[in-house]
Amino acid sequence: MVSEDYATRSIRDMARTLTRMVLNEEEPCREFPEGSGEADGYRHLTALADAGEINEAENRLLESADPEDPDYFRLAMAFYLHLNEMQEDFLDDHDYSKEEVAEGIRSLGEDFGYCYDTSLLLL
Repeated sequence: MVSEDYATRSIRDMARTLTRMVLNEEEPCREFPEGSGEADGYRHLTALADAGEINEAENRLLESADPEDPDYFRLAMAFYLHLNEMQEDFLDDHDYSKEEVAEGIRSLGEDFGYCYDTSLLLL
């Protein structure tokens, strides 16, 4: 339990750091204007993930990847933070892990031109 809490906090901190570097915003966006494409996309992706279709949700997210669109960054970061809040047992049961959450955030940062060494997270 302690390591899970540490991993969750470490991933959240990594998300904050990358959000500051990429968007110059203090916190990752977790809410989107109602009726916006981001709100609809976020609801769809999180519904898939909550139903256990985590890899499918991530694949759909990556299909829409646009490393020049700050709205895509916000959506992707919110999605990975949603996964980060899931119980590790749920993730394991659906062939996903905290390490993959961290890797998704790291890869998102790289897409936007920033490198984050996830080996420092000691997951």
